[in-house]
Amino acid sequence: MHRIYALREVREENARTRTLVCDGPLEARPGQFVMVWLPGVGEKPFSVAGNDPMTLMVVGVGPVTHAINALKVGDRLWVRGPLGQGYELEGERLMLVAGGYGVAPLRFLAEQALRRGMCVEACVGARSAADLLLCSDLAALGVRLCLATEDGSAGERGLVTALLTRRLAAWKPDLVCACGPVPMLEAVERLCAQQGVACQLSWEAEMRCGQGVCGSCECRRPGWLACVDGPVTVG
Repeated sequence: MHRIYALREVREENARTRTLVCDGPLEARPGQFVMVWLPGVGEKPFSVAGNDPMTLMVVGVGPVTHAINALKVGDRLWVRGPLGQGYELEGERLMLVAGGYGVAPLRFLAEQALRRGMCVEACVGARSAADLLLCSDLAALGVRLCLATEDGSAGERGLVTALLTRRLAAWKPDLVCACGPVPMLEAVERLCAQQGVACQLSWEAEMRCGQGVCGSCECRRPGWLACVDGPVTVG
């Protein structure tokens, strides 16, 4: 069943990305997702970027996301969820690793971790400075930021995984939580295994039903569905 929200605030993050703040809460855990539906347009999954009020970050890449990003304050959207498995906090030192718009659920996770008294550091990577998202939000929460851009326009030049390699050795976190493109997640998984650090990863996949029926989000191994078995893997 869908719940109807009205938009309370719309913030522009960059040329194709909006943060949508709704007019009510959602009982969700960081890493879970919702299916957002617009009548006559379609339905797409989005990570929850905040739960009180419910907040989403939407990158315009197709007809549905462009239509959602065209909504104004007061407009309505239909939400189904929360769905899937989220992150599980443990230890005292948390390292977040974000690639591109994968930062959305990690902002939510940082907020919860800091409330628990954890120390939080984030390695955030993107193609350029213009593609870095929610960095000011993380800094305002009190997260220590380490940035990497492929063109060197902000932070260190290169991939965020190179930055993570150095920070794992220097800071020695108890847990690494990551969200971003699959190649980045695979590299994070290898690095954490080499360093003996626990990691939890949120895997991207094409989702249609969000309930394990259609099978469109099968990934990682046969029968593993991102919508119900993930998107977060713990362990």
